[in-house]
Amino acid sequence: MGVLTNQVVLVTGAGTGLGRETAIQLAAEGAEVVLTGRRMEKLLEVAEVIEQSGGRSIVFPVDVTNSEEVNRMRDHLIAQLGRIDVLINNVGGTGDYSPVHDMTVSLWDHTIRLNLYSSFIVTNAFLPIMRKQQYGRIVSITSAMANYVYEGLGAYSAAKAGLEGLMRTVALEEEKHGILVNMFDPGNLKTEQNPYGEGDPASVVDGIVKLATLPKDGINGQVIRANQ
Repeated sequence: MGVLTNQVVLVTGAGTGLGRETAIQLAAEGAEVVLTGRRMEKLLEVAEVIEQSGGRSIVFPVDVTNSEEVNRMRDHLIAQLGRIDVLINNVGGTGDYSPVHDMTVSLWDHTIRLNLYSSFIVTNAFLPIMRKQQYGRIVSITSAMANYVYEGLGAYSAAKAGLEGLMRTVALEEEKHGILVNMFDPGNLKTEQNPYGEGDPASVVDGIVKLATLPKDGINGQVIRANQ
């Protein structure tokens, strides 16, 4: 039996890159994995890989920057599965590079919604379920850019810094309800979005699995980096 047998795990952005590899590994650990993302064809590809390996998954295309879509997904999943044990807030992206001087409001808004709003919306939707269970593990994917600056990535840095502040607050508020919340920085990975990255997403997934399976006295409100 795997460390996540009989648990339900939701992975956002599960169709490609780190989300894909995370979902496959979590399924291998026995979880029933809810695969979310906007591209159905990518999600179905991941579901097929999981099925061929003897795992279980549910495909649920959704835009996690849209609270109404997320709430409908939550209601459907709870009606079908009855619980949610782990959230992996993986959706994100740098957006187009732009100095603040030239940045449009639409670019700022897109980057903030993708990297910050999405994690708030998903976490906010499922926290009542986790409180009722008195159990939950939340892992949000962050970046070193929360603490460093790089020309043209002001919106992305602001979003990831905001994400870390948000998740530390959730960690403080929810620990008494049996919910542990941490962040994971996977480093510079080579993905569809970042073809110039250096690391293989599969090589860092073990760190996410560890955060998803923490004991009740496990770490909380921390940033764990893959390269440490």
